[in-house]
Amino acid sequence: MPQKSLLSSPDIEINPQLEFDAEHEAPPAISLVIPVYNERESVQALYQQICASMEQVGETFEIIFVDDGSSDGSFKVLKALHAADPRVCVIRFRRNFGKSPALLAGFNRARGQIIFTMDADLQDDPAEIPQFLEQIEEGYDLVSGWKYPRLDPPSKTLPSKVFNTIVGMTTGVKLHDMNCGFKAYRRELIEELKLYGELHRFIPVMARWRGFSITEIKVKHHPRQFGKSKFGAKRFLRGFLDLLTVLFLTSYMRTPLRLFGAVGIVSFLIGFVIDAWVVLNRIYTNDPIHNHPILFLGLVLMIVGVQLVLSGLQSEMIRHFNFNSRDEYSVKQVLD
Repeated sequence: MPQKSLLSSPDIEINPQLEFDAEHEAPPAISLVIPVYNERESVQALYQQICASMEQVGETFEIIFVDDGSSDGSFKVLKALHAADPRVCVIRFRRNFGKSPALLAGFNRARGQIIFTMDADLQDDPAEIPQFLEQIEEGYDLVSGWKYPRLDPPSKTLPSKVFNTIVGMTTGVKLHDMNCGFKAYRRELIEELKLYGELHRFIPVMARWRGFSITEIKVKHHPRQFGKSKFGAKRFLRGFLDLLTVLFLTSYMRTPLRLFGAVGIVSFLIGFVIDAWVVLNRIYTNDPIHNHPILFLGLVLMIVGVQLVLSGLQSEMIRHFNFNSRDEYSVKQVLD
């Protein structure tokens, strides 16, 4: 029996009071999507904490672990959990693809009407799940956690504060912890998300842009017990590059010519004014043009301006031929 093989493993412990029905096919009420990357020591304890919390909630659930190319034996532990509990699903990537693809794979597999995400490092506390559900019941579509107080070193907290401030100023979505992995979503929001690259950091921004309601709640935060953090300077830099992507997608995706055209026209006009001044100066003062190297700056600005306008027109044509009406709006309810 699968449960027997799991209990016989010296590395795994399962609550013997849990009883599972492998034949049960009804969709669960809640899905928990958990990306895993080299968290072998943590996943079993996290599983047990989730089960304990969900027993108090009293709703059916499933746990979807996405092994994002772990090399420390995490998959072996996850495989044993799946063998003992049919509510556990494991998706294994061939290599490390990143958090956004891992979340997307989990979302595509999730069957629940409410979907949770959390990290696998035991820093998120599953005991907070009821608090998220209360906010969902109040009508919010996305509930984002705010790790308070945050028990991370300054090398993580300071860049995070700067990042959250900049995102709030540029997008209008002001959260204390934009990138907190502990979130709860309504299913309809998940079905409209388009995640790639590392855009998981900006899910609240994309959700607000689509018209979904979001809120933030304080959640307990625990210091890391095992392994090491995956945060680094590259991740911080990529976050700002992805911010530019999100700003473009949420502001000019439907009308790219408004961005490229506006910048292009301004560039062309500045270049035209510069070159016109040089030419008029030559006519009225007889001052040789070669005495004004700024002429070349004007020419460059005019050329760049034309290229930007053409790029905007080209983007409009691409958008026209790839038009999908479902991307233009988000329907909350239909009354027939």
